[in-house]
Amino acid sequence: MSGKQVTDQQVNLYMKFRKNNTQKVAAAKAGISESSGYRIEKQALQPKNGQRSWRTRPDPLESIWDSVVIPLLEKDSDITPVGIYDHLCEHYQDKFNPSSRRTLERRVKQWRHLNAGSGDVVFVQHHELGRLGIADFTKVQYPVSILGEVLQHQLFHFRLPACGWAFAQVIYGGESFAAFSDGLQNALIAAGGVPAEIRTDSLSAAYKNRTEQDDFTERFTELMRHYGFKASRNNRGVAQENGAIESPNRHIKAQLEQALRIRGSYDFTSRSDYEAFVQSIIERRNRRVADKLAQEQRQLQPLPVHTSVNYTEHYLRVSRTSTIALKRVTYTVPSRLVGSRLLVRLYDSRLELYLGTVLTDTLPRVYAQGSKRVRSVNYRHVIEALVKKPRAFRHSQWRDELLPSDNYKHIWSHVNDTMMADKACYYIVRLLHLASKTGHEQRLGEFVMNEIEHGRVPSIYDCEERFTCPPAAIPKMTVHQHALSQYQSLLHGGNHG
Repeated sequence: MSGKQVTDQQVNLYMKFRKNNTQKVAAAKAGISESSGYRIEKQALQPKNGQRSWRTRPDPLESIWDSVVIPLLEKDSDITPVGIYDHLCEHYQDKFNPSSRRTLERRVKQWRHLNAGSGDVVFVQHHELGRLGIADFTKVQYPVSILGEVLQHQLFHFRLPACGWAFAQVIYGGESFAAFSDGLQNALIAAGGVPAEIRTDSLSAAYKNRTEQDDFTERFTELMRHYGFKASRNNRGVAQENGAIESPNRHIKAQLEQALRIRGSYDFTSRSDYEAFVQSIIERRNRRVADKLAQEQRQLQPLPVHTSVNYTEHYLRVSRTSTIALKRVTYTVPSRLVGSRLLVRLYDSRLELYLGTVLTDTLPRVYAQGSKRVRSVNYRHVIEALVKKPRAFRHSQWRDELLPSDNYKHIWSHVNDTMMADKACYYIVRLLHLASKTGHEQRLGEFVMNEIEHGRVPSIYDCEERFTCPPAAIPKMTVHQHALSQYQSLLHGGNHG
């Protein structure tokens, strides 16, 4: 015990044992001398020795630190310890041992704390109720699919940072004005009002991005005027300035992915099912801030009576193949429109077809990737014309796309192998026609495939009998003829007796 420093642990043990023991016994149990125990009670222990000022082994960076490492650190503040390490291993093998990597990293970190310039600081913001809304697009990485086909999409995310309320909408194309306008207007409607300012990053859908000024596009200027908000944006390339939504972007995607994992599948039967799933997660989050939202809604500006334009208009002629072409995508339309000139309103998720002022049909929007051209074919649009010439099915450029599911593709493959060419075409076309008329496309395909798997191809008559709804029975009615004498009472002045 003599000559040894009394540790903090020994002091604590001594004070613990001293409660029920004499000074001598407590000191013995703590492993210290009785005089040390006396000094502890008088708070007269000698101060601990300071840290040693000498090295216990040679400095592995001594020959390169001042001459090589420090000049690199002073030259570029973004050089990483790993970059310096690779440089030393390559060019200073005789002076630097690769096993000293951790020493190098600690030394670089210490030097920067002592010598580098000011670092980034996160400033916690206070947001006034009704003052600010923030909007952003965020890409989705988790693998959502629709009936096994990967769904390329992203989310439009809007947030009221003062209360934490959020809105998200599935976007199937790029960051277009139609997607931005549609998402923002839906968000404002869901919020129940309009904040005084809406902030984004430098979206090309809203800004011309030619100057540092607020050079808004004409359509965004009209949207601002219609809803009565001011617009602002963070500095280009500085996404962290939008921290009130960048961090929630990550959180909302993480929550969606966890909910998908709990669901047990990333596959959905339709886009609308997936959109409903996303909305259910957003509503779950918003329920936690419902009381704060109610407070903020009192500070929001009122919504206008009507929404603003969130689409572009195109006049297109329907070709003799019953198609229109827009944005490198060819769409089939109902064959009754062949030769007509349509007004097409192009939204982010759909096309609305107008003949004059009459809405005739709505099509789901399809996006072409890059310079590639794609088609969107719906057999229902042309099936009536195809029934009149079923042999055209065999060599049609759209043949595979006319078949609406894998079941119908397997049915065509089977009948094509087992029937004469004309009969095979007649069978598949009549089957598609029946599916269109009855609305039982999926059930009809499953029924025929099940019969084929059991070694039998059901006839069209069998399918019609099974899936065509029987005509409503005409009710039997008994008509009682009135006596002719009763009509006399209807005449003016007639006998009412």
